[in-house]
Parts: sequence; structure tokens; C-alpha cells
Amino acid sequence: VFNILFAVQTALDATYLWGGIALPDGLTYAAYAHRGAYPLIVTALLAAGFVLAALRPGSATSSDPLIRRLVYVWVAQNIVLVISSILRLDLYIGIYALTYWRVAAFVWMGLVAAGLALIIARIALEKSNEWLLSANLLTLSVTLYACSFINFAALIANYNVEHSFEMTGRGTKLDFWYLRSLGPSAWPALDRFLEHQAETNAASIPSYRQLARLLGQDQARYRAGQENWRAWSFRDWRLLRTLDTYIPFVVPQGSEPFAPGR
Repeated sequence: VFNILFAVQTALDATYLWGGIALPDGLTYAAYAHRGAYPLIVTALLAAGFVLAALRPGSATSSDPLIRRLVYVWVAQNIVLVISSILRLDLYIGIYALTYWRVAAFVWMGLVAAGLALIIARIALEKSNEWLLSANLLTLSVTLYACSFINFAALIANYNVEHSFEMTGRGTKLDFWYLRSLGPSAWPALDRFLEHQAETNAASIPSYRQLARLLGQDQARYRAGQENWRAWSFRDWRLLRTLDTYIPFVVPQGSEPFAPGR
């Protein structure tokens, strides 16, 4: 029954994601992405529950070829659902830009996909439920450890700047205030953005002059704090070297004041 229900969902995803059909009236890409993400929690639990209940090692159902095939199909459909959810999120980000929560959603969906793959491995290799739990905990630990080395603020800022309307002529306008809230790691991307604006007529717009002034004030405070040797870190050292390669965006004298949202 669950396989039939998910086959219907998979067909609908194929229609909208791969068939190029427009979303129904009133359904935004944000809602479409959320509807694809939240059910993953339930489906992942269902997949694990089916395996634990129907394919216990040594049970009669675990040796039934039909049941094993049905569970294989069920897990495979869950993996297709994860792929569809990732595509939904990609469409969402393409319109509304990247944030911490959206990066976290990508990582979470990857963990769900890995968990489903481990379920298939547990069935095929006839491993115990303890093996499945340990493998999932190991995958989670490795993911958290790897994420500690990734500068997500820089990743988000670089993506949003490179895909902003001001840089490409399509997509959404850059949310400078959000990128500024990400901290020093976002500054190299913002410097590139302001350099690009300086090469266009946008440099004369009061809002960009104000953005450049605020960014300059932020960097001045940051450099003052880095003069204390106790504040030194390898990432900060690399950031300062990068910032030194950019030519400051010169704010014309007598520029008009600017208020956020103007």
C-alpha cells in the first residue's frame, strides 16, 4: 500500500521537476520545497520501521522473497523522494538565495539518503539492527566532524553574490544585510560585489555608498581586534590576507545618508 502511495507521489514529482510543468496557481517554490522536506522525517522513520519489523534476522518474513522485494522497492522510492526534495530545495534556493538553514537542509537530506542506503546494505548483507544503528551513528559523526572544517558563512556569501541579480541580471537581489550578519567570513564576497558595482553606474546610487561605508567600518573594527595576539586564528589570518588584496570601495564625499529599506 505504501509503495502504491509513493508511486503516485513520485509521478507527481516527475511531472513538476523533470517535466517542466508550472506549479499550480497559488503554490510558491517555498511552499513546494517545504512540502517535500518535512515528509522526509516520516518516510525515513517508516523505512527503518519496516526493516526492523519485517526483516528481523532469522524471522520467517526476512526469508520471504516477495517481502524482501517490496521493502527494496519501498526504500528505493524513499531515495527517489530524497532526490526530488533536493531538487525542490535547489529550485527554492535559485529564487530565494542561500541561507544557513537551507545549507542545513541539504546536509540533512544527504544524511537521510545515506541512512536509506545503509538500510539496503543491512538487508542485502543480512546485518543486525545494532549494525544499522552503529553505521548511522558513525555517518552522523563523520558528517558533523567534516562540517566543522567548512566555512559556511563564506560559502553562503560567495553563492549569493555570484548568483545575485546585480551580478547576473537574473534571480533575486542581494540581501546585503543578511550577508553582513554572517560576519567577517562574508566580507571578501561583499568586497567583490562592491567592486563590481563600482565598475557600473550603480556606484553612484546612495544605497551602495552606504553599504560600502558600513562594510569599511566593520572591517576597521575587525582589524583593530586582530591586533591582539590572543585573537589570532588560522582562518582569521587567511581572511586578513584576502582582504588586503581588495581595493577599498571609495565613498564619495558628501554622499547622501541612507536608511535600510530605502
